[in-house]
Amino acid sequence: MGLRPIRRRDASAWREVRRRNVDWLRPWEATQPDPGTPPPTFGSMVTALRAEARAGRVLPFVVTYERRLVGQLTVGGVTYGSLRAGHIGYWVDQRVAGRGIIPTAVALACDHAFRVLRLHRIEISMRPENVASKRVVEKLGFRFEGLRPAYLHIDGAWRDHLAYALHAEEVPGGLLNR
Repeated sequence: MGLRPIRRRDASAWREVRRRNVDWLRPWEATQPDPGTPPPTFGSMVTALRAEARAGRVLPFVVTYERRLVGQLTVGGVTYGSLRAGHIGYWVDQRVAGRGIIPTAVALACDHAFRVLRLHRIEISMRPENVASKRVVEKLGFRFEGLRPAYLHIDGAWRDHLAYALHAEEVPGGLLNR
């Protein structure tokens, strides 16, 4: 299992995994509030993510397993100054779900964010119905912080989310080691 920066040449593998998982991912996918706005192409998504990465606001990764692309993880909203925080979003291929791939990927991303970027706080939010994502944060020891009503536009509507967070001081030896 690994994490690496997303690349333009990931397009065909990314599209194939997404095509196979459209029904699996739909309930958790961000959507545009304006129904006339088309979803971004893979190329435009990568271009935007890389520009944000160069600006230090995003860490866009693909998740790999047995040398194949099986998902995506993004550390977004990276803020410095007195906040020093970011948030993580992810998805994984249904074929490999439940094998500890996403918890490991989240732990690796958090360790990088805490140790290399020197962030203080990482947040993960998910829909209350997303039992698999709740297991990820609970397994890793993220602290439940509350409900965010109508937080994100997901699957065609504004949806409530549960908010979880972790501070760097809570994992002095690293999250992966814990």
